[in-house]
Amino acid sequence: MKALIEDLKTGNFRPAYLLYGEETYLKAFYRDKLVHALVPESDSMNFTRYEEKGAVPDQVIAQAETLPFFADRRVILLENTGMFKNKSDQMADYIKELPDYLVLVFVEEEVDKRNRLYKAVQKYGRIVEFGSQNTDVLIRWVYGKLKKEEKKITPKDMEYLLTVTGTDMANISSELEKLLSYTLGRSVITREDINAICTPQISNRIFDMLQAVTEHRQKQAMDYYYDLLALKEPPMRILYLLTRQYNQLLLIKIMQKEGMSSRDIAPKVGLPPFVVNKYTGLCRRFSEQQLRDIIETCTRSETDVKTGHLNDELSVELLVTRLSR
Repeated sequence: MKALIEDLKTGNFRPAYLLYGEETYLKAFYRDKLVHALVPESDSMNFTRYEEKGAVPDQVIAQAETLPFFADRRVILLENTGMFKNKSDQMADYIKELPDYLVLVFVEEEVDKRNRLYKAVQKYGRIVEFGSQNTDVLIRWVYGKLKKEEKKITPKDMEYLLTVTGTDMANISSELEKLLSYTLGRSVITREDINAICTPQISNRIFDMLQAVTEHRQKQAMDYYYDLLALKEPPMRILYLLTRQYNQLLLIKIMQKEGMSSRDIAPKVGLPPFVVNKYTGLCRRFSEQQLRDIIETCTRSETDVKTGHLNDELSVELLVTRLSR
């Protein structure tokens, strides 16, 4: 990302860019910043956008070969075309001989690094990956947004906010907008405000269910399950997320036994350090073998559905009942 920022700062641009990764908010931010730096927003004559299956190589190349209209540069934006996962030799060959006036900007979610087009852009252009941001970056970003609005939040409530919103920057931004409107006229955002207005991520609801199961609060665990069903969450997705959290508990337990800190464990299990600390309390309630047995039980529940022995809703209901006894 630093190289892209430097390009934007100096105005020395590469002939091709690939922006990819799961962090959609940041990716969209730099896509717009790059495109607007390359061509004025009002210049529709020299800017073309292709999306998904609309990006046919022959048509893209024909458009690329058209000289810019009273301008120095033509920009073509190609979004979610799948060219970096499927064979696209024609585009890969074209990247090697792009006209001086042309800049191609590709935006994708997933790529195959063995793909010829990927290797061509890597050689002749610039590739920028936008992965999930670590907790420290997110906290600084949120503090920055709150400072602009002259709002404050305690470090503890900041951690709680990220626990509720998750680490997706688009979701955090959306929830912050709600919080700013809700606390209009006040300078401090509190945990009570977060609980009142923010929508918890499904993974947080699954964690609440997991905690209830672990503490043998069966009725509450079932209530959480029925709430998830009412929110139209598919039972098999609930099972997948529950199994994933048990796997995370097992990994955390193993790594803690090896002497690793929460900060070291966090990137390996895909959780912020303060969430790892939350999981630690649950880890103490299980041995490694108990967690392995539970994961095996979850796998059997999935098999029961796939083989037609039980329907999905009943299978997960029986699992939650069994684990919370």
